[in-house]
Amino acid sequence: MSHEPPQHSGDPGRQGPEGRSPRDPSTAKPAPDAEDAQQAQHAQNAAPDTPGASGTPDGPQNTPADADSASADAEGAPGAEGAPGAEGAPGAEGASADADSAPGDADSASEDKGRAKRRKRPKRTGWRRAVPTWRMTLGGVLLLAVLLVGGFLVGYQLVDIPAANAAATAQSNVYLYADGKNVVARDGETNRENVRLSRVPQTIRHAVLAAEDRDFYSENAIDVSATLRAGWNTVTGKGRQGGSTITQQYVKNYYLGQEQTVVRKAKEFFISIKLDREQSKDEILEGYLNTSYFGRNAYGIQAASHAYYGKDVEDLDAGEGAYLASLLNAPSDYDVVAHPENKDAVLARWNYVLAGMVKEGWLSRSDRESLDFPVPVKAQPGTALSGQRGYVVQAVEDYLTSNKIIDADTLATGGYRIVTTLQKKKQDALVQAVEDNVLSKTSDERDADRNVRAGGASVDPSTGHVVALYGGIDYTRQFVNNATRRDFQVGSTFKPFVLAAALANGSKTHGGRAITPNTRYDGTNKRTVQAATGSTGYSPANEDDVDYGSITVREATDKSVNAVYAQMAQDVGPQQVKDTAVALGIPESTPDLTATPSIALGPATASVLDMASAYATLADHGRQRAHTLVVKISKNGTDLPLPTRNTRRAISREAADTTTSVLLSVVKGGTATAAQSAGRPAAGKTGTAEDDRAAWFAGYTPDLATVVAVMGQDPETGIQKPLYGALGLARMNGGGAPAETWGAYTRAALKGSAVQDFDLEADDGPEEPEGDTEEAVGGDSASPSPRAPGDRPRTKPSTAPAPTDEPRTPRGETPAGGTTASPASHTPRQEDQHRAFLEQPREHAFREQPGEEAPEEQRDEGLPKAAPVLNSRP
Repeated sequence: MSHEPPQHSGDPGRQGPEGRSPRDPSTAKPAPDAEDAQQAQHAQNAAPDTPGASGTPDGPQNTPADADSASADAEGAPGAEGAPGAEGAPGAEGASADADSAPGDADSASEDKGRAKRRKRPKRTGWRRAVPTWRMTLGGVLLLAVLLVGGFLVGYQLVDIPAANAAATAQSNVYLYADGKNVVARDGETNRENVRLSRVPQTIRHAVLAAEDRDFYSENAIDVSATLRAGWNTVTGKGRQGGSTITQQYVKNYYLGQEQTVVRKAKEFFISIKLDREQSKDEILEGYLNTSYFGRNAYGIQAASHAYYGKDVEDLDAGEGAYLASLLNAPSDYDVVAHPENKDAVLARWNYVLAGMVKEGWLSRSDRESLDFPVPVKAQPGTALSGQRGYVVQAVEDYLTSNKIIDADTLATGGYRIVTTLQKKKQDALVQAVEDNVLSKTSDERDADRNVRAGGASVDPSTGHVVALYGGIDYTRQFVNNATRRDFQVGSTFKPFVLAAALANGSKTHGGRAITPNTRYDGTNKRTVQAATGSTGYSPANEDDVDYGSITVREATDKSVNAVYAQMAQDVGPQQVKDTAVALGIPESTPDLTATPSIALGPATASVLDMASAYATLADHGRQRAHTLVVKISKNGTDLPLPTRNTRRAISREAADTTTSVLLSVVKGGTATAAQSAGRPAAGKTGTAEDDRAAWFAGYTPDLATVVAVMGQDPETGIQKPLYGALGLARMNGGGAPAETWGAYTRAALKGSAVQDFDLEADDGPEEPEGDTEEAVGGDSASPSPRAPGDRPRTKPSTAPAPTDEPRTPRGETPAGGTTASPASHTPRQEDQHRAFLEQPREHAFREQPGEEAPEEQRDEGLPKAAPVLNSRP
């Protein structure tokens, strides 16, 4: 049987294995003979791993399967096994040659693969070199993870829960006079009473959680993001950062301290984690409530309950609890009794707490809507803070915390030795002067006397040291410090700042004349203030509705003429006046310090201490230095750093000295002749708030600047009250009890020291002929102007609390510090009549005139009226 395969194109050698024809017949090779095929098979089997066995890139690749196929072809080919022509069969040599070449082809392919594997990656160039590869990034992340985990394990093992720190048994702070020996006050023992959590009502607990940590019961001990943020801000000097959990705050209060350091934060971190594992949430909350500071030297929720509401914690309602929880954010500042000016911020925080309780489902919306703000009771400090001691402690504490020397929480831990600037001799002299000239003249038989309050402050102009401070009759009876409160109008004691601004800025009148002490103005009562663009609509009244006509600035200052100073403020520029007052020492944040013409009449409510500091700048020839109450503070022998105090020039010496020369005449023959009792050269200015709610005298000698104020406030409601009839006087003004108190104090305080004269470089300016006023430039000064449409009618003194009253324009001053018949009992007087009145013996000015006292409605008629647009609260 023939095995010859089918012919393809007449060439038996063109057939592929197993009778298949190649796709391209032109590439088909002759079939190898059997011998050559067997040799090729043997060669491949003998060296299967020889390099190049896979063939070469230029030829077909042979595998063992190829060899088997070749062998099969050889057996079936013509001439196989002795068939004729087997050796010389066509294609035999080609098959043999093909088989011989297979190992070489495999070697070539293997070498190409090796070269491909050994080929190097191209080098990274340019910006790509700065970008880490994914291997580097992954390695860095893994390394950081290892370090964090390792650091955590090491810290957790090394940091143990310590014993309670000294804050658990806080010491008293000692306040010393400037000599560093005599004690002013001790702030008493720490006020704390621990209670079990079961005694704290759920509403109070929820109020605290709503204020400080609403997720306390469901969260971990650590707020990682807040802790990292706080640590970063500490390292980078960005200040304190809140956000700690209640657990962290408890650890800080009870085991650590209040210092803001990375080490303390790290310890807090690990102790909080351990404590959270060892104590229950209730135990931690109980500890937190018993160690937190609430102000008024009260530590813990029970002590705070008594300090603010006079009851046990279990008797508090939701509103009271929300207020106590609000105090945790700012214990000293949020005491609305001590700081009524912060009431808006307190109400915002209180509402935030209650809103949180409603949101968390701890308080129903209807119950929330039924709550009114629970005003706390007056503080009941211990006898250690009686008299002036408590006022001094409060003022020093406010100074330390407001200047960021130490925070209230840290100071309250105790153990601090504080040397104040107060001088014992001067402090005693101020207390005695108030007693002799104010308190001793009160009577239980007069209702008005129950409203009398007094405040005083004295500053050394050369150093800015507060050498004496009078805050009230007794800290245990009147908690608010009358020396530092900012809610009574300063009245006409602000007028020197207007004059100083005019002189310092080279200001000119509406008619273009330079403003000097000899410049003449129109003092007509209710004269409308004129601006460059026309009438301002503001027409302030003079004291007792007196018309002064043409009058110099010096005379207008002596007699405190409102019409002149309102126009002068407009001529100078109300903003310039405000800026000058701030430069002299009045805080820019002072309530009602608004840039309008009425600023001249003193609607601003600066404190007695603020005014003393500003007048000290005038006394020191225009050099201003911030006042201070502390010389040194230390604990365990280590001094705390105090802020650097620099002296700067607020106004030129000529402007300051010229202002002083004008104020000298106020004491010599103006409204402050009572201050002559000091027995020394003195300059000063009287002032009275609207409705006689406060009377001021601010004055200075070359070596001492002092301000005294008598204020009216209802002892029960805290509402500001007029002082009509107080101290047995029909009316109260700055030239009366305040100036007398100032004179008595200054005489005693400087007793034994040499009398100093003022060394002035003043420029009074050229004298102007009488009648040369602003009438020449079209002012409406020929006659009193009618009330402007915006003026509000005069009413009886308001009985609303002072902090919520709209600012009102204070009236001017009666002459010589005395009380006369009421304004309504006088007809308008000309300048010569008023001068004759000033020349009356001073003792007659204080004598009551039976039958002349007019009803309050009539007395009010003489008070100035302000256009609301110009005198509105900002």
